[in-house]
Amino acid sequence: MFSLLGTLGSVMAVGCVPVDDQQDDAVTAEPAALAAGPRLLFGITGIVGTGQSLSVGAQAPAFSGAATQPHFNNLKLALNGTVTPPFNPNAPALSLVPFTERIRPLATTFPSAYPANLYGETFHAAMAAQVTQLTKQAGAPDYVTAQTVVGESGQGMNVINKTATEVNSGGTSTGRAYQATLFEARAIRRLAAARGQTYGIGAIVLTHGETDSGNTGYEAAMVRLWSDYNQDLKAITGQTEPIPMITSQQHSFGFTAGQRSGASPATLAEWRVGVDNPNNIICAGPKYQYPYASDNVHLVTRGYELLGEKYAEVYFQRVVLGNAWQPLQPISATRAGNVVTVRFHVPVPPLAWDAALPMPHQRALTQWAQGRGFELRVGNTLLVINSVQIVNDTVRITAAAAVPAGTTVGYAVTSDGVALAGVSRRWGKLIDSDRTVGMFTGQAQPNFAVAFELAVP
Repeated sequence: MFSLLGTLGSVMAVGCVPVDDQQDDAVTAEPAALAAGPRLLFGITGIVGTGQSLSVGAQAPAFSGAATQPHFNNLKLALNGTVTPPFNPNAPALSLVPFTERIRPLATTFPSAYPANLYGETFHAAMAAQVTQLTKQAGAPDYVTAQTVVGESGQGMNVINKTATEVNSGGTSTGRAYQATLFEARAIRRLAAARGQTYGIGAIVLTHGETDSGNTGYEAAMVRLWSDYNQDLKAITGQTEPIPMITSQQHSFGFTAGQRSGASPATLAEWRVGVDNPNNIICAGPKYQYPYASDNVHLVTRGYELLGEKYAEVYFQRVVLGNAWQPLQPISATRAGNVVTVRFHVPVPPLAWDAALPMPHQRALTQWAQGRGFELRVGNTLLVINSVQIVNDTVRITAAAAVPAGTTVGYAVTSDGVALAGVSRRWGKLIDSDRTVGMFTGQAQPNFAVAFELAVP
């Protein structure tokens, strides 16, 4: 048996989720009681958003009414005409103002770095409101966040990390994300102190990976980014508790259309980094379940809001409550005859099948047409899947023939090579029964299974 990690307890959930009639008969688990109350570590809690285009609202220029209105007492740094760079946190015009979208004026060129790094509604609007709502529902009087958004569309890790070099050419700019983060942290700390409030960073949210889709060192790069941010941000705020990083998987780049070309190292790294660094980095899960723009790469406005609500739920569990939250992810894989059994950590039991997304692999790689996103292969030879079945916390994958040792079981890894309107390039149908309802969207969000590959002995 291949064993990956131990299971964890369920998390609190409310609301409803659509499932189809092929799930096993089971009674939905009651929401788990909160083990402890919310932790209020700072008067103002910073949330740093970095990454590439999906971190800065690309392809979502239509702002929702909810995003353009202030919610609770959440904040952002207003430049008020201050020219940046240079990054002077003591500039007299800087101020803290209620958080709304647009966070700053939208970029008119590409690429474009802070402060003109935004292209549409980001996930931060929904995330900020959802974090406060969940925390107040748990009994806290308030939870004030200050959202810092520094990502750079289209740029790899080497452009958003600490070693980046700023480049300005022909009206475009890159390489300011990391230094802009430190600038905002210093400025917000000063302004918070002037209000008589403390300030610290609650989490770094990394929405990235497309440019680095083929980077075999991507996991190490994410860990390095987390480490550098922890060293430099904690030196500014004075906090001692480690700052976690929350990330999510990309599902658009790294595959040859219609062919099995090997898993994207970045997509798998965005899951594995949370397994290998569970106290410091959390994979919030995939993004394939959200509504995509016509390019099948970026999200529409509602997609960013759904992403923000999921980030908020994970943040609430991990940072506010201090729970060791993990996504819907595999624990082990075994085989017997022509059946491969994958056991899962299920945040909110029971497992179920999503009813909204289309079935994958219906026009290409049809050996897996009955797999609901699951894949079996030996090297580059695809094994035919006859059926998949949920049994408690496992999925049993029945192949057309005996499954040999050395088989790889995967899920949501390989592209069909057929672009479907509103859907990412690869996806799957396995969900849990999380019923947390988003404040902006009014939609219940189950946790969808991460994209993964495991060797089956």
